[in-house]
Amino acid sequence: MTENAWTRWPAREALGRAESSGPRRLLGWVVRALVLGMLLWGVFTSSQAHGWGALGAAAGVLLAAFVAWALYRTTLTHRLWPSLALVTVLLGIAVGAQAAGFRGAALVIWCGCAVTALERLPIAAALPVTSVALASYAAVNNDVWLTTAATTAGLALAGYVLRLDAEARGSAQRLLAQERAAGVAEAESAALAERARIAREIHDVLAHSLSAQLVHLEAARLLIEKGADQEQILERVVAARGMARDGLAETRQALSALRGELTPLEDFLTQLVAAADGAEATVSGERRPLPAEASQAVRRVAQEALTNVRKHAPEAKVQVRLEYGEHQVTLVVRDTGGSSGELGVTGAGYGLLGMRERAELLGGSLDAGPVEEGFMVTLKVPV
Repeated sequence: MTENAWTRWPAREALGRAESSGPRRLLGWVVRALVLGMLLWGVFTSSQAHGWGALGAAAGVLLAAFVAWALYRTTLTHRLWPSLALVTVLLGIAVGAQAAGFRGAALVIWCGCAVTALERLPIAAALPVTSVALASYAAVNNDVWLTTAATTAGLALAGYVLRLDAEARGSAQRLLAQERAAGVAEAESAALAERARIAREIHDVLAHSLSAQLVHLEAARLLIEKGADQEQILERVVAARGMARDGLAETRQALSALRGELTPLEDFLTQLVAAADGAEATVSGERRPLPAEASQAVRRVAQEALTNVRKHAPEAKVQVRLEYGEHQVTLVVRDTGGSSGELGVTGAGYGLLGMRERAELLGGSLDAGPVEEGFMVTLKVPV
């Protein structure tokens, strides 16, 4: 046994009753009440107790109960010298009870001191206290020596078993507290992750839609200042209105995604390419539901890629391919190239940059660049 084990106190969680079950606390109080009642009954029914002597003996029992309660408090706060002083007082009360003829009360107090010391004090302090208490018990006990030896050994074993039980309960309570703290931290982390997810959704939808509307409205303002033809101005305004309508639809889709009300990914891609001229979609692999973040990443990249095709190569043919792998899902959007559209000068590439960041947060990747006869965007997300 190491030096630390000799001088270490039982944990406060072990010594206290804050986390004990209701039946256990009730049993403890019942046992204490029975012991106190038996001691008082023994005092008043003893042949030694008459008049003031009986009252004095009862006061001694109550004093012993108070000292025992004080010992509980000092051991709970790990104060060694006050605890040893209180144990000494209890042993002195037992000696006084024995001298006054109340042998039963003395034996109970000695036994209680032996068990309590082993349960609640450091081993280095508990062994001397237990030895003195059990030696006093054995010295005045009238049973045969074998019975007395068995009783003292049983009391010592009972005290040590109670100590081990208290330590086990203390360890369980500390583990439970750690699990609760981990649960709180996990909940906070999940809340932060959900906030980040909502922020990304709002940014992806609103930033794209509003920036496109701003371009058209700014063009309309410049046309008005130049006194351009009304039809050209109306064309820009109508385009801005279309962007606003598309942005509203995307916002509703984002809100549905946040609520977990996503349509199947295959249906979404089918609807997306149906709205784009010259686009077609194919799906391969074993279809299965994806995590919300992965599914939303695929949707956003598909939208961004088709929007870029409409901006930069409106006459191009587009092939959208979704592949379900064993450990990842792959989205490939490839166009055949074409003449630059009138929106080709707008934007600064922030859409694909945001999609790349989203993919990397999920442990995936996004590659975008020119290929032979066109442009290709490839998204890989682990699932």
